[in-house]
Amino acid sequence: MNHADASGWQRLDKAAFGIIYGAIMVLSILMAAGDHSQSPIKTAVVLFGSVLAITLAKAFAELVAHALNSGERVNRDAWRAAWHHSSPTLAVANLPTIFFLAAGVGWIGVELAVLLSQGVCVALLAVLGTRVGWVVDRRITPAVLGGLFSGGIGVALAIMKVTIH
Repeated sequence: MNHADASGWQRLDKAAFGIIYGAIMVLSILMAAGDHSQSPIKTAVVLFGSVLAITLAKAFAELVAHALNSGERVNRDAWRAAWHHSSPTLAVANLPTIFFLAAGVGWIGVELAVLLSQGVCVALLAVLGTRVGWVVDRRITPAVLGGLFSGGIGVALAIMKVTIH
């Protein structure tokens, strides 16, 4: 494996917590949002705004907890570190937000926006689950099982949306 591949996996590994957290948050918000057909633009704003609020809360909580645990003053570097750790959560909401904005202007249907948003989240969960299985055991079977398990969580949330609404 060349250096570029290794650094790509390392970046993904470091962002895994935020990506998983973000994917589950997006799926949960979509589940709670109900019927999107009336206002896909509003859904886009609520989706992105909710994940932004959650991301800022997570970063602020990390910042405060670090200050309490270390006794260090909160400074720009501490805020930057907290934001760097939390920002992958917000990044997950970007494509789903774009899908709903596209539905709002009529480029795609709302149902497709929901399906694509759920697909992105399920794919992210499956990729990271596969990565965990590979990193832990360096074998195909645990990697596939990890991907199926993690992706299955996303599929279960997507099915719950359909069942509830």
